[in-house]
Amino acid sequence: MGSYIPSTPEEQKEMLSTAGFDSIDGLFSQIPESVRLNRPLDLPHGLSEMEVRRKMSGIAAENKVFPIIFRGAGAYRHYIPAAVTRITSNETFLTAYTPYQAEISQGILQSIFEYQTMICELTGMDVSNASVYDGANAAAEAAAMCRNRGRTAVYVSAAAHPDTIRTIRTYAFGAGAEVHLIPAPDGVTDAGALREQIAGDKTAACFYLQQPNYFGTIEDAQALGEIAHTAGAKFVMGCNPISLAILKTPAEYGADIAVGEGQPLGMPLGFGGPYLGFMACKKDLMRRLPGRIVGQTSDAAGNRAFVLTLQAREQHIRREKALSNICSNEALCALIASVYLSVMGPEGLKAAARQCYSKAHYAAQRIGSVKGFELKNQAEFFHEFVTACPNTKRTLAKLERHGILGGLPLPEGGLLWCTTEQNTKEEIDRLAGLLEEEEQK
Repeated sequence: MGSYIPSTPEEQKEMLSTAGFDSIDGLFSQIPESVRLNRPLDLPHGLSEMEVRRKMSGIAAENKVFPIIFRGAGAYRHYIPAAVTRITSNETFLTAYTPYQAEISQGILQSIFEYQTMICELTGMDVSNASVYDGANAAAEAAAMCRNRGRTAVYVSAAAHPDTIRTIRTYAFGAGAEVHLIPAPDGVTDAGALREQIAGDKTAACFYLQQPNYFGTIEDAQALGEIAHTAGAKFVMGCNPISLAILKTPAEYGADIAVGEGQPLGMPLGFGGPYLGFMACKKDLMRRLPGRIVGQTSDAAGNRAFVLTLQAREQHIRREKALSNICSNEALCALIASVYLSVMGPEGLKAAARQCYSKAHYAAQRIGSVKGFELKNQAEFFHEFVTACPNTKRTLAKLERHGILGGLPLPEGGLLWCTTEQNTKEEIDRLAGLLEEEEQK
């Protein structure tokens, strides 16, 4: 933070005097001598600003930054308009945190309210919270929302992201709940298996489906949701927010809760974070929605005002009565998402989604035509797809030598490819050409 200035010795002395102390030792006099640190820490000597910059630049240079990326699997490289970075780099936002006396920070509350509104518009749901930590966390929290004394079992599509499945399992283990995995042969959730497993299960709390799923396939979400509802379970949908610009909303599919990873909404690839999980639900579930929710009201003078509403932070701190372990939110990341959506607008978001879709289908046609790289999933997809690969290690190494991050290797074989609006036709043609060269060896 460029304008941050630490307190001077004179200012420290003034603060100590105001507090009634004449030294730092006096301030900490209540701490027993036996537990005080009475020796210097084993740390290297301080560096100048120039030395620190040089050292950090050297460390950063060890990172491999690919100019061309054909990999997604939950973290996507989208174009981020310059205005998004410029606005959200303001130090007022960087240091912002929803305070305990929340209503004195109307600006922060309004930014969260606008974020909630946009998430509701994207998902078609009635209410959104102020965000949670990441997409997998949001899915696990959604499953927890659906559990009650009579219904605790969670059904999850095997075509969901592996990290999401693991997070749901972790939450369920802590709550003593069962998790049932619905098979997904050929990369598509087996509706017959879901019907067979969930029908008659009076303990079924919810069914979680990712749309598009981990393999990029667009599922028959409406039919799967109806199966869950027939069994008396809630229907939870995990969504790619960019895809919602052109696909049906979770509400249109009949979902009760919509969740997802907000990283595509203006956040760069950054070694897994910081990202944010978005959550939205129908009105009848809003009191079970975890975390913080900002509402709009009027102050004593009749002016528009914002407040934290519906539930107190302390509700989730008291473990024996808590519905969730979430009592905070990803405020800065949520602000980034809001600014990104505002800058892009509905038409800009649709344009990005259409480019993702069209370029992925062109890439699938070019890659799939190379011998040994045939498409493995024949169902419709958004911007990710799976192909076979004769020699995964050799292929990815060759692409890396040409500055290309290839598809993600899957445990069951093949590569999971992804394109976004960032990929060009020339890049896709170059990729296909390199694969053809590899196959001719």
